[in-house]
Amino acid sequence: MPVICVDVMGSDQSPEVVLEGVRMALEKDKELEVLLAGADEFVTPFASKHERAKALVTTEVIAMSEHPANAVRQKKDASIVRAAQAVKAGEADGLFSAGSTGAVLTAATFGIGRIKGVKRPALTLILPGLGGHKTVFLDTGANADVRPEVLVQFAQMGKAFANASLGIENPTIGLLCNGSEETKGSELALSYHAALAEAAINFGGNAEGTDILGSRFDVIVTDGFTGNVALKSIESTGKFIMSSLKDAINSSKKAAFGALLLKDALKATAAELSGDSVGGAFLLGVSAPVLKGHGATSSSAVCAGTLSAANAVRANLIEKISSSIQLQ
Repeated sequence: MPVICVDVMGSDQSPEVVLEGVRMALEKDKELEVLLAGADEFVTPFASKHERAKALVTTEVIAMSEHPANAVRQKKDASIVRAAQAVKAGEADGLFSAGSTGAVLTAATFGIGRIKGVKRPALTLILPGLGGHKTVFLDTGANADVRPEVLVQFAQMGKAFANASLGIENPTIGLLCNGSEETKGSELALSYHAALAEAAINFGGNAEGTDILGSRFDVIVTDGFTGNVALKSIESTGKFIMSSLKDAINSSKKAAFGALLLKDALKATAAELSGDSVGGAFLLGVSAPVLKGHGATSSSAVCAGTLSAANAVRANLIEKISSSIQLQ
């Protein structure tokens, strides 16, 4: 049975929202066990009512506004710090948190540790594409500045992740750039292209912005600065479209009836664009499956994230990433 440690206290939402998501996950996955890191008043009563849940009582919380590295260093009993330590100690196989991105990155990288040979972990999302295609996209914000050899590792990790999560045998890798031609891009982008072309990773060339939600590539890599800007642009476009649709829906009864028929499909698409359909973004490169949810998460997203972390354990994700790094 996979054991997933859930940070109950880190998100912008109340602990009750997180615990409801955990309850949903336990109901859906009868082999799942959870370790709940959080305040006694929340985790102990929940654990006493659920056979496959255990409490990890903590007394501190790292707020979104705090400096991540300083907070992780100073707050030894914070829920995310204790959760990472529990994974490191073998008390849990994976971790889900909707807390501060910086705190999760710091606690996981230094608390759990990196896979041998990995220079930098990367935040990774599975995005929807044309015709039902799924694209693995990384780095979405963990590393603003990346050397070419590190980007090659991102491609290796993304390839292993696409294989483990999507079942793609030999994923095609693309480099996010401002044109499909190999001569396009800044000097840094050209150095990325050269490094990827030399690596034995099934490199398919440059990917344009339109390919992120397309179907040309199975994995698209970039530095965390560019990736985060691209991701936020996609999210804001999705919000704009949804807002415009709501305005159109409210304009007439006929439009409102049509929207009612499309409601579930629109919600599913919005969840895929935000990462909520899998619970958030995976932090690839650390020695256990770690999934970072949105701060303003929902119970359904917590459920999806907990289940995704458990499925990553079952798919031997860490072993596959480790093998891909060691083979290069």
